Amino acid sequence: MIGSLDTVTLQKLWWLIGSVVGSLFLFLTFVQGGQTLLWQLGKNETEKSLIINSIGRKWELTFTTLVLFGGALFAAFPKFYATSFGGAYWVWIAILFTFIVQAVSFEYRKKPDNLFGSTVYEAFLFINGTVGILLIGTAVGTFFTGSNFVLNEYNLVRWTTPWRGLEAAQNIFNVSLGLFLVLNARVLGALYLLNNIDFSGMDTFKTRTRNAILSNFIAALPFLLIVLIGLLTMDGFNVNPATGTVSMMPFKYLKNLVEMPIVLIILLAGLGLVIFAVYSAKFQKRDSGIWFAGPGTVLVGLSVFFTAGYNHTAFYPSKVDLQSSLTIFNASSSHYTLTAMTYVALIIPVVLAYIAYVWKLMDSKKLKAEELEGPEASENY
Repeated sequence: MIGSLDTVTLQKLWWLIGSVVGSLFLFLTFVQGGQTLLWQLGKNETEKSLIINSIGRKWELTFTTLVLFGGALFAAFPKFYATSFGGAYWVWIAILFTFIVQAVSFEYRKKPDNLFGSTVYEAFLFINGTVGILLIGTAVGTFFTGSNFVLNEYNLVRWTTPWRGLEAAQNIFNVSLGLFLVLNARVLGALYLLNNIDFSGMDTFKTRTRNAILSNFIAALPFLLIVLIGLLTMDGFNVNPATGTVSMMPFKYLKNLVEMPIVLIILLAGLGLVIFAVYSAKFQKRDSGIWFAGPGTVLVGLSVFFTAGYNHTAFYPSKVDLQSSLTIFNASSSHYTLTAMTYVALIIPVVLAYIAYVWKLMDSKKLKAEELEGPEASENY
């Protein structure tokens, strides 16, 4: 059955798969968000250790999902991978660096006689959770605002600025999207800690965590508003389905949402779930908000990727040469490669089921302060 799918269907399918993986990554940034809350919430070593050990059980999942997202795009849309990673490499090097220092920090933060002391490694974790996510959000923003590249007849990329992607930070839409993701990650991080830690005897710690959920959500609202207004009003990069010619279209992304109402429903449902999670955690004193905000973040991510790639839209547009812009059709692998990858992708549900099973085992009991004491302490970070 898979072998009978035509190329266009496979291209759309793999944009869907890439969107799912990218959106799952956005959910898993609760790890980065929790890292940035370390100094705000942890007022003593016990509280800090609870935070670090709670999110430390999941930090590999975030990095692995980011790598999987890059790998899926490399295999399914190699021209995008080559253009972005080959042209805007300063952005990707900076992102990679923030994830390297994250891994180092979890490994060495509590090693005896470490060279820098725990505070330096905690600062590295903060950098990963802020700068790293900000850069990723800014890069995703260029899916809508465009990048400074030109492709020649041999598909060799030439970047037209010496900043190699960092110039995206000059656009308020891109930066607002990045800042929203940073603050949303902090909301997710606080929600996860609230659900995962046993706060018995630490009511003040728990209150700080609930307050962090609301304060970071409120701080995120202006940036979310900028992003939504931008999506609804900006000109977009439209692709002529007959010729493949790219041209600017007024209110392109608003038209995408109107012409793909399911995407608009997904966006509104996602935002609604995040809002409900914040309300339930702060005002109803529930601890399960992460299981609403997490899927909500995934839905918001899906709506962003769908709006950028479907409905005859250039998902990686060039603002200096419109015809160099990349679409899911001109940037994809061959029919044979996409078909082979689709057969391999059939194991994805099995992998996800395994991850869910392991996750359930790890989080079957809330983390207690007593587990961090004694000769069999679980403190590894």
